[in-house]
Amino acid sequence: MIFEYTPLDILARGIVLSTVAVFWVIFVVRIIGLRAFSKMTAFDFVVTVATGSILAGACQASSWDGFFQSLVAIASLLSVQYVVARVRKSSDRFEAVVQNSPVLLMRDGMIVQEALAATRVAEADLIAKLREANVLEMSSVAAVVLETTGDISVLHGGNLQDRILFGVVDVAGGD
Repeated sequence: MIFEYTPLDILARGIVLSTVAVFWVIFVVRIIGLRAFSKMTAFDFVVTVATGSILAGACQASSWDGFFQSLVAIASLLSVQYVVARVRKSSDRFEAVVQNSPVLLMRDGMIVQEALAATRVAEADLIAKLREANVLEMSSVAAVVLETTGDISVLHGGNLQDRILFGVVDVAGGD
């Protein structure tokens, strides 16, 4: 590719292609914005994973065509994410199509068994998250939410404002 001698070509390709590809990702993210690597929605997470995969492909490209195709794919993927985020912001209907709703797994110290079943979260996993959040008593837990990213948020302590649970689906009691 760069040199005739194969070991030098492999070394040069690895160094040059990975350096250019990483700077390309940084350049595109600077244009698109920091949200490019957020985990705000499942869609964002998929884009982040796919970008990493394509970046790895660019670093291992065996031809300039394959390398530039990877760079175009990264720019396209991040551009689609940008457009989707903009449309989501302006259209509730579109947002409902591309984004899952967070689900209430626990409220006021009580586990919502229907929510665990609907989301396929094991009670043991929920308890592990409570321990991770330093919960000492179930009664101190105001709410536990399975977020749109798959993360679990444990809310404990003082008075829980209703605004914090805006958009969270309560499987047992409706929205």
